[in-house]
Amino acid sequence: MTTQLSTLRAALIGATVLSATGALSPALTSPAQAFFGRIVYDPTNYAQNVLTAARTLEQINNQIKSLQNEAQMLINQARNLASLPYSSLQQLQQSVQKTQQLLSQAQNIAFDVQQIDQMFEQKYGSVSLSASDQELVANARARWKNTVGGLQDAMRVQAGAVENIETNRAQMSALIGQSQNAAGALQATQAGNQLLALQAQQLADLTAVIAANGRAQALTDAERAAAAEQGREQRRRFLTPGSGYQPGNARMFNNGN
Repeated sequence: MTTQLSTLRAALIGATVLSATGALSPALTSPAQAFFGRIVYDPTNYAQNVLTAARTLEQINNQIKSLQNEAQMLINQARNLASLPYSSLQQLQQSVQKTQQLLSQAQNIAFDVQQIDQMFEQKYGSVSLSASDQELVANARARWKNTVGGLQDAMRVQAGAVENIETNRAQMSALIGQSQNAAGALQATQAGNQLLALQAQQLADLTAVIAANGRAQALTDAERAAAAEQGREQRRRFLTPGSGYQPGNARMFNNGN
């Protein structure tokens, strides 16, 4: 294409020179000169044809550039619409399910509002004055088991959250790599969304740990309060005067009479 333009420019320059020469020489002022029989050469017409060809070629070049720009735009749009070939959804869901499973395995008093209300009413409420000493001891032991179970549950949730750290680290590294190597806007956006999902999963683990620790602390405080109430009742019973000694008849030997 560059060669064609150079040829046309050279022809245009030649036609211009011929036109100028014809203007200076009276012998060349005729509109046409015949050479070799029927071949007719018109310098003015030739120059106009060259100019027309040059303009046409320029238009073709502009159209080619426009088509190239449109093709590049379509390529860029295809890149922007390309989906991210990586997904961390399964790993994040597994981590969340693992934490949920640990919370659902809470001992004795689960994370259930109705069960908590019933258990506190039975084991942590006011000590019944009619309860026997054996019942008081049994209730105290049940409360102790709840406290120990709550502390164990809290430690298990903490351990699960710590185990998820390595999985989260691997997912974060992979997602950052995908984001940096994204081919288009859609891939970069999807990588960013997955990073937000990873952050949400980490916040879920943190929430679970706080909830488990709070449950353990609440059970410990409730046990102390119930133990203080039971201690007052047992002290009252100990200090309450009994019926005392009542004399009666005693028989040492059975002589059959």
